[in-house]
Amino acid sequence: MHPTSAIPLTGRAAARRAARSPAVRIAARGGFVARGVIYLLVGVLALRIAFGDSGEQADRGGALAEIAARPFGGVLIWALGLGLAGMALWRLSEAGFGAAGPDGHKTGTRLLSLARAVFYAVVAFSVMSFAAGEKSSGSGASDQQSRDATAQALGLPGGPWLVAAAGVGIAAAGAWIAVRAALRKFHKHLDRSGMSARQRRGVDVLGITGGLARGGVFAVAGVFVVKAAVTYDPDRAKGMDDTLRSFTDTSAGPWLLAATAAGLALFGLFSFTMARWRTM
Repeated sequence: MHPTSAIPLTGRAAARRAARSPAVRIAARGGFVARGVIYLLVGVLALRIAFGDSGEQADRGGALAEIAARPFGGVLIWALGLGLAGMALWRLSEAGFGAAGPDGHKTGTRLLSLARAVFYAVVAFSVMSFAAGEKSSGSGASDQQSRDATAQALGLPGGPWLVAAAGVGIAAAGAWIAVRAALRKFHKHLDRSGMSARQRRGVDVLGITGGLARGGVFAVAGVFVVKAAVTYDPDRAKGMDDTLRSFTDTSAGPWLLAATAAGLALFGLFSFTMARWRTM
């Protein structure tokens, strides 16, 4: 082999070692903690709404505002942003070099990791923008963001079809999240050998309940986006806060919202367990 042809191979090997280094694993675990904090706070805020307090938005922006009001809140928000950036970096390494597990090198798995990397990069940027003082950045109210994005999409050629397809995709993603949680698909990502029987049962409760609640919120939000496309009305689209509040309009009243809010908080706790036992 010509000496120069070994350079790209050496570079790829170095990149692969860096992607699987302890530093990247630590960054990923920090990302799970950051995600857990946000979902836990969103769940708490939604519980407050269920029991009559309609002050804060039950979404990422509301969670960040809640943190910002606490001592050292700005430092904590920067830490969350860096943790989510670490999650994006880890997902990007999975897309480039494969994830842990027997299916980690399949094309579909790597593409899913790439999509997750982009998602967490956007979220990390919005959280750090909030920390830097841009309160009207992507960390703001999810409801207004959803309406604005839907209005822009509806104005494009074939806009209603594009919006409807996006809504169906969001609803399908929600159903996929819920079904995978119910089937305990998260087991294959966990090092359960280090858990006691009690810990395994606890993680199952958190993973199933939290996943069902999270998937349900996504599915309902997707339905609202489809309604916005059908009626050509961007105000029909709802972010997380309005989606959660819509649960009080059902026959179950605030109790459905309370149950969903508790589930989101449990998903936050489940993210903490992923930070501890996720295989990487």
